[in-house]
Amino acid sequence: MTRVFNFSAGPAALPEPVLREAAEEMLDWHGSGMSVMEMSHRGKEFIAIAAEAEALLRQLLAVPANYKVLFMQGGAIAENAIVPMNLLRGKAGIDFIDTGEWSRKSIKEAKKYAKVNVAASAEASGYTTVPPRAEWKLDPAAAYVHICSNETIGGVQYHFTPEVGGVPLVADMSSDILSRPVQVAKFGCIYAGAQKNIGPAGLTIVIVHEGLLGQPHPLLPSAFDYKTVADNDSMYNTPPTYAIYIAGLVFKWLEAQGGLPAMEAHNRAKAALLYDYLETTAFYQAPVARDCRSWMNVPFKLKDQTLDAAFLKGAEAAGMVQLKGHRSVGGMRASIYNAMPIEGVRTLVAYMKDFEAKHG
Repeated sequence: MTRVFNFSAGPAALPEPVLREAAEEMLDWHGSGMSVMEMSHRGKEFIAIAAEAEALLRQLLAVPANYKVLFMQGGAIAENAIVPMNLLRGKAGIDFIDTGEWSRKSIKEAKKYAKVNVAASAEASGYTTVPPRAEWKLDPAAAYVHICSNETIGGVQYHFTPEVGGVPLVADMSSDILSRPVQVAKFGCIYAGAQKNIGPAGLTIVIVHEGLLGQPHPLLPSAFDYKTVADNDSMYNTPPTYAIYIAGLVFKWLEAQGGLPAMEAHNRAKAALLYDYLETTAFYQAPVARDCRSWMNVPFKLKDQTLDAAFLKGAEAAGMVQLKGHRSVGGMRASIYNAMPIEGVRTLVAYMKDFEAKHG
């Protein structure tokens, strides 16, 4: 069996040991005679799986005891509505920092429920940077401040945790969660779709301070009420059971690699390998400002974009897939999440050098 280097932005590559373990347990999980897919979410077998997954996630991120960890559904797109409906708590407004496509989606959805203040925007830069904290015009009466810690499409990432005073900080971390240590206590709420760095599509992780629970919008569906979900250990309705199981295997794999400090070193090294090469050539262009380049999603363009199709065809022939950039920005994008080995990035850089030698 030959596996490709999969640079997909999501659903993304999973660690091969995780896939092999899941394959071995597909028909019979730990002698139960059942696949995890077939288990009751209220049975002792799956309750143990979910409890272990939560405990491992808490350990990896050092989640404080006064934060709830929720396993939900709907992805970050759904959370764009679920978050304000849970966290407005009677207040009128929300502050947003606009750093790209996923920030804009969050802003658009939140406008249905609240007055939105775009406290800072990177639009003038073409969304190639994070607005300096000193330029943010925050409202001290806001319910919370929302950021997208890593813009998957534009390749812009926060390399600092902003201080926002006494207002809760909320972050969409869908594409960089578990890629490095995070001080959870600096956030009121963190949410993330799983399909980039955690597991298969269908699972959404929410980590929320317990002090923010209990005052939901009156029209919020019960299944999306954070307090209801927390009070029922994420079992108020049937959760995405198999996705939680795979996430738990990924969490074990991360621990075996040395935890998040080791993953940060791994991800820094991969990103540096690619960005350092991009700095040496005019054949390719990296648009994002150096101080906020993503370690997870590296967009780049060929100077001669008529060569794009040939570049992608050659990459696929060399065992590298899903390098085409998002349709809204074009060019290329290499998504190099935790599961991407450094050999994949070395292979990509070697191919890029060879392609330049032939077409430059």
